[in-house]
Amino acid sequence: MNAPDVKSAVMAEPGGSFWRAALRNLWARRSTRACLFVLAVFCLTALWGELSNAWVVWHDLPPPWQAQDLSARYVAPCAQHWLGTDGLGRDVLLRLVQGARIAFQVGVVSSLIALPIGILLGCLGGYFGGRVDDLVVWLSTTFAAIPGLLFVLAIAMVVGKGLLGVFLAIGLTTWVGVCRLIRAEVIQQKERGYVQAARALGFSHVRILFRHILPNVIHVALVSFTLRFPAAIGTEVFLSFLGIGAQGQPSWGAMISSARLRLWQGMWWELTAVTVAIFAVVLAFNLLGDALRDALDPRLHRGAA
Repeated sequence: MNAPDVKSAVMAEPGGSFWRAALRNLWARRSTRACLFVLAVFCLTALWGELSNAWVVWHDLPPPWQAQDLSARYVAPCAQHWLGTDGLGRDVLLRLVQGARIAFQVGVVSSLIALPIGILLGCLGGYFGGRVDDLVVWLSTTFAAIPGLLFVLAIAMVVGKGLLGVFLAIGLTTWVGVCRLIRAEVIQQKERGYVQAARALGFSHVRILFRHILPNVIHVALVSFTLRFPAAIGTEVFLSFLGIGAQGQPSWGAMISSARLRLWQGMWWELTAVTVAIFAVVLAFNLLGDALRDALDPRLHRGAA
């Protein structure tokens, strides 16, 4: 059965729809619920960091996560400092929260740049074909031929150090994979019966493409988002580790860069906290992406249908 047939069969179930059934299947998995819990904690932490940062800026107060207390340098985790302090006496937990805020910003903003570009170009190339498709393939091939890390570094250096350069660098270099996936799906969908029927009824290309075809391939974009988000966080951590990313802010990459020098002296808590946070977020997104693909890709349900 093709994708629309599978969706029709699912929608024919009592009180069911394709998306409702997919969400029900997702929630039935313990691993998915665990991933959603981890991501909810991450999102709430990032939101709390954003609100606290806005409060500090609004009232023109000194950031507590930047407050230095040399008498409390390298304090191990205790009741007063749950995750200990760093080499300048700054609370690791407060800095970890602000690092989550920066990571969330990078993941969301860079995805909002990369996904629309990839979806639009993939839809246009896959649907119209011909010269339009040749142009899309040439653009995607050209960007893919450039080493990703060097391209990110070049954009970040041209725009300047800081989060703006990170946003643009990651967003403008990660749309190629999304474009190729969407283009392949659109090429398959445009020959389906529902598209032929829409053409016979005289619907415009824009309506057919964005109202009929796009909803049947949007699951590819959702799965890509769950993969792009942790990849963007990893890239930002690497750039901040090199000193190109966030400036004057406690990003996770900057925390790793400062903590690694004292690891051999037994000051393990700062590096451990950041590493565990990155590992948990990346693993949760990857597992959620696999679960979304299993639930939303109609081709995986052919045997069941």
